[in-house]
Formats: sequence, C-alpha cells, structure tokens
Amino acid sequence: MSYAERILEELKAKDADQPEFIQAATEILSTLGPALDAHPEYEENALLERFVEPERVVMFRVPWVDDSGKVQVNRGYRVEFNSAIGPYKGGLRFNPTVTLGMLKFLGLEQILKNSLTTLPMGGGKGGSDFDPKGKSNNEIMHFCQSFMTELCRHIGPNTDVPAGDLGVGGREVAYMFGQYKRIRNEWTGVLTGKGLSFGGSLARTEATGYGLVYFVDEYLNSNGDSFEGKNVVVHGSGNVAIYAVQKVSQLGGKVLACSDTHGWVEDPEGIDYKVLENVYNKKRSGHDKGVTLAMYLDERPNAIWHAEDGRGVWQLPCDIALPCARENTLLLEDAQALVANGCKVVGEGANMPSTIEATNYFLENGVAFMPGKAANAGGVLVSGLEMSQNAEHLSWSFEEVDGKLEQLMRGMFHNVDDTAKKYGHEGNFVMGANIAGFEKVADAMIAQGVC
Repeated sequence: MSYAERILEELKAKDADQPEFIQAATEILSTLGPALDAHPEYEENALLERFVEPERVVMFRVPWVDDSGKVQVNRGYRVEFNSAIGPYKGGLRFNPTVTLGMLKFLGLEQILKNSLTTLPMGGGKGGSDFDPKGKSNNEIMHFCQSFMTELCRHIGPNTDVPAGDLGVGGREVAYMFGQYKRIRNEWTGVLTGKGLSFGGSLARTEATGYGLVYFVDEYLNSNGDSFEGKNVVVHGSGNVAIYAVQKVSQLGGKVLACSDTHGWVEDPEGIDYKVLENVYNKKRSGHDKGVTLAMYLDERPNAIWHAEDGRGVWQLPCDIALPCARENTLLLEDAQALVANGCKVVGEGANMPSTIEATNYFLENGVAFMPGKAANAGGVLVSGLEMSQNAEHLSWSFEEVDGKLEQLMRGMFHNVDDTAKKYGHEGNFVMGANIAGFEKVADAMIAQGVC
C-alpha cells in the first residue's frame, strides 16, 4: 500500500461520516503519487497526515430573532485548514446542506486553489446551515450580526479573511463587515467581496466567471483554437454562471442553456447574461419568494423553459460544458451524454461539481477536463487583490483588476499544464493542478518545521 493510499484508508475510518470530505481527499490523494515518489522527504515529515487535518475547527451556535419575534438557532462553523503560505482564506456558505464534512471538503480544495493563484493565501472555509432564501433583509441582517459576533474573535486581516460563497453575496458580506467593525472598533480588510463604497474591488463580482473562461480559453489558444463559434452549456444561473455567459459571448461563443433548482432554460439565440443578472438580483432582493429562472422568458419569449432537473442541460449537444452550480451536479450518466453529444472541454466553475466517476470518464474519453480548484480560482484570486488594495488603501480600476485576473488565470493554466507534463501525465489537468498546488504548500510546511 502506497503512502497516499494508507493515509486515505485512515481518513475513511476516521471521518466515515463526512462523505464530501472523503470524496475530495480521494480525488486529491489519488493523484499525488508521482510527487510523493519524487520527494521521499514528504513522507519522512508526515506531510500528508498534517495536510489532511485542519489546523483549527471552530463550531458555534448562532441565535437570532425572526420577523415574528421568534428565536431561531443555527449552527456556525469556521474550518481554518492550512496557513503555511498565508492567512486562511476562503468563503462562507449559508445553506441548509452545510455540515462540518462539507466545509472540510471545501477547505481542502481551497488550500490547493489558493496555492495555484501564486498569491500568499492559506486555505479555509466556513458557514452555517442558515438558509437566506425566503428571508427578509431584516432577518438576514440579524443572522449575519449574530454570526459575526462569534466569528470576529477568530478572524483578522493577517489571520483569516473570509469571503462570500453559496448563499453569501454582497448583502451578507456588508452586514458581517459592519458588525466586525462595530465590535472591534477598527476598519480593516477582514472580509472580501465588500461593496465598492467600503473597500471592495472592481471586477470581484465578475471574477470567478471571467476567470473560468480565461482558463478554458488559454487551453483552447494553446491548441490553436478559441471560443469563436463554439456552443456552450452552463449548469447554474448564479454569480459564476452569469459572468461566464458574458465572457463566453464576448469571446465569440454561444451559451445555449443554463439552470436553477427549479429547471433549466434553453435559448437558441444564446443566453442573455443581462436577463440572467436581472433574475439573480430579484432572487437576492429580500423579496425572493416565487422568483425562478422561468422568469427569463418574460424578457426572452423565444426561449424554452424546462420545468425539470437542471441537469437536463447536459443532454444538449455542445462543444464546451461549464458546471457552475455546486458539488456533485454532473454525474457519470451526464458525462456519458456529453461525450456522446460531442463535448470536448469541461471547465468547472463550481467546487467539485463532477463526481469522481464522471471525471474519470472524461479523462478516459479524451475530454479536456479543467478541475474547479484551478478553473474557478478567479474569485479568490481577485479577493487576494482586494486584500492588497485594502492594505495599501488604494482602489484599482476595473481594467487593471481584470487585466491582472486574466494574466494570472492564463499563467495558472500553463503552470497546471507544465506540471502534468513534468510528471509524465500530459493533458491530465486534475493531476497537474493537484500536484502544482500541493508542492508549494508541502515545501512551506517542511521549511516551517513540525507545526
């Protein structure tokens, strides 16, 4: 049994109640063999044992009062996973599905993602089982203030810098920032994804979607191709999906379909990102009851609404598929349908949207598969740029931030590609991303001693 296999078996026994974490650990550890063989010092220093164990996990209750005066109680978490290369950095997720295992999976991925950006950021993740859907702005404010009252003692600009994630957008970040400032009596860049009037960065909203497309485009360019004339399908219709749609259309491609939890929309003329943006803003208004992607047809009557599982988008013939919703939304049967219908490239805009079986099917069938830890790193990358602006008390232009994003995402593709080639697995971007991200963190951990 190899070193990585032994550690994975120990994890499965220890954390059997955390399926998402085990899935992420399996995907990562199963690809690190070539690097572990080349660096025996990693095993000598028990690198993997330390790498898969968070440095710190904080769990706390979040009491708050709803609009009817009733006390509600949710559970809050922060997983501070690894700080070898910088302060913990990673989003907060507000969703009923949030568990410790879910956040450990996201945090483990975040370590490698942040490493790949080349910026000095460690890996962390947090959140709550609170559901902002259907809540008023007042209720969301009360929850965020209570959540931050506890979280504030564990974070700071040089310790841990949270950001948004699923269920946490500009509104929630603003409420949490206000409470942090109120309690700590200091204005500091402790959260990213802030509003532009109080330290936020231009292009942060667009960053994950834009970055995804830049990464995929760099792959296409390196093979003498481009988005021009390509048919694309997107799963999701949130922040990542919206700006991926916009950037694809700017580069000459056409997005045929996208989805939400209620169904999916097909637009033969190409999905209009502005209409998606309008629907998304309604969902985030605090008056979101009854708002679904079906409202896309109000402005685009020639589009077709499918009131069924959003995974129906994977049945459409396409050149490129971009899963931009959430984990495990692209299954083996979806991968088989995509391959059968001519899909040649899959770029993950979400975190682990493809199951391991789907990922392996893509790799076995010659599909260029771009894992989320690399392809969707644009969001945290611009969060890192927001931290830099806050530290310097500066604000950069949209063009400056977008230019840095594009440069770094295109450079990241070549780092991933070159690493895969270096270890004899050309074209396997999963292995390239995992090894490239891991080696930087591992070397820093060895240099810092047993800690």
